[in-house]
Amino acid sequence: MSSSSRGPGAGARRRRTRCRRCRACVRTECGDCHFCRDMKKFGGPGRMKQSCLLRQCTAPVLPHTAVCLLCGEAGKEDTVEGEEEKFGLSLMECTICNEIVHPGCLKMGKAEGVINAEIPNCWECPRCTQEGRTSKVKGGRERHLKKKPKPPLASAEGPAVPSPSPQREKLERFKRMCQLLERVPDTSSSSSDSDSDSDSSGTSLSEDEAPGEARNGRRPTRGSSGEKENRGGRRAVRPGSGGPLLSWPLGPAPPPRPPQLERHVVRPPPRSPEPDTLPLAAGSDHPLPRAAWLRVFQHLGPRELCICMRVCRTWSRWCYDKRLWPRMDLSRRKSLTPPMLSGVVRRQPRALDLSWTGVSKKQLMWLLNRLQGLQELVLSGCSWLSVSALGSAPLPALRLLDLRWIEDVKDSQLRELLLPPPDTKPGQTESRGRLQGVAELRLAGLELTDASLRLLLRHAPQLSALDLSHCAHVGDPSVHLLTAPTSPLRETLVHLNLAGCHRLTDHCLPLFRRCPRLRRLDLRSCRQLSPEACARLAAAGPPGPFRCPEEKLLLKDS
Repeated sequence: MSSSSRGPGAGARRRRTRCRRCRACVRTECGDCHFCRDMKKFGGPGRMKQSCLLRQCTAPVLPHTAVCLLCGEAGKEDTVEGEEEKFGLSLMECTICNEIVHPGCLKMGKAEGVINAEIPNCWECPRCTQEGRTSKVKGGRERHLKKKPKPPLASAEGPAVPSPSPQREKLERFKRMCQLLERVPDTSSSSSDSDSDSDSSGTSLSEDEAPGEARNGRRPTRGSSGEKENRGGRRAVRPGSGGPLLSWPLGPAPPPRPPQLERHVVRPPPRSPEPDTLPLAAGSDHPLPRAAWLRVFQHLGPRELCICMRVCRTWSRWCYDKRLWPRMDLSRRKSLTPPMLSGVVRRQPRALDLSWTGVSKKQLMWLLNRLQGLQELVLSGCSWLSVSALGSAPLPALRLLDLRWIEDVKDSQLRELLLPPPDTKPGQTESRGRLQGVAELRLAGLELTDASLRLLLRHAPQLSALDLSHCAHVGDPSVHLLTAPTSPLRETLVHLNLAGCHRLTDHCLPLFRRCPRLRRLDLRSCRQLSPEACARLAAAGPPGPFRCPEEKLLLKDS
């Protein structure tokens, strides 16, 4: 019966799994290799789907679904105590035919099998060893189950043992080259020293080794008798033989690889791109200067600008001017690729909309550190893990921040965002809050408590528009905090949205009269507020009455 007809495991290698015990398995991702940079958690597209280079398991094991090809049962080495019995009941995968069997199920005995000591449950089965097949595993330390007599030493006239496979021979030559390179302490010797080194390397073979045999007992089949020169032009001659012996050069080791640079190098757009005129095919320049072209481009939308960038190289450079991109909308994108982020940085917009996108924390930090002139940032619907990048990014020019409907955000996390950076000096706590210059803040749908509201009043004193709609914890005490005599928002608040706050009652309505600059008050969908009480507030109001275009919506003309 052929190996392909015995079952699904014959002839097809089973994919091994992690051992979860070696040093590589228990460590974390490095974040620097090309596989980590491709992961979505580090800001990549997630296409390779490979593990970190430093987390590749050194001793992968067979999957738990692997069974014996002959008896159909899994490994049962845990049911016995003796070492011989454990081996007979453990699953072993052959590196040649890829069959997974119990050694005890084979009728040929275990004396002819060869175990791979580096990979668990890996061997060369007795059937493949008896047929003389070549192993597919390279460089592994093999342990024979039964000691075999050493092959006779080769004579000077010809080999006495069969030659190994070309793959094994190539691997052994590579090992010998590495050993010779490690033994050379200095590579800047003169030509006379090089000749003496080549002579000494030829006589460094021990006397008990065969003339054409390598140090590990393998005999190369090519280059043992012919006269060949290595890459350095030196030859090592073995005394007592008729011809030179091929040896690897003792030249300098290859220089270390330079550190890997970033894939996308982003440069800010030049302040005055060249040229200032548009060259024509006839050799002359267009009569309109660059300033006139930019005025024309300002009447185009993003789609038309992208079409103009394909016309010529000059227009492509001019269309990157930040005056043409005051606002960029990337909302509801499934993934943000590195070219998209690079394009945002080159255009330097003043307003950026990333709402309902899968932007990661690393991507957001990368953007905020390169958009120093950003004034409006919309992150509604994003995850808090990515929004937490605001706590470590400089936002000197930010005026509008939209954090509506952030997923899995807690009150303690909001406090970390509102508190000043850790490097703030004790005397500058009041003036160095992260939201110090923000004028409009949208926090709809968040679990905002009165403790977080106190921090908001302390570290964001310049708010003129505040959105607290659908915040479940906002009630009458929250309104009292906003309109208290010590509150800085009492004199600056112009727009206040409290729609959907079901804890508000009619007792909090008179407190809004303390805000003289209030122009818009949204109390819609507040269940415990009566329309009559809202109508009385609209009639009295702060200085000047309000008008009610809708029920519980109070507006005042400026």
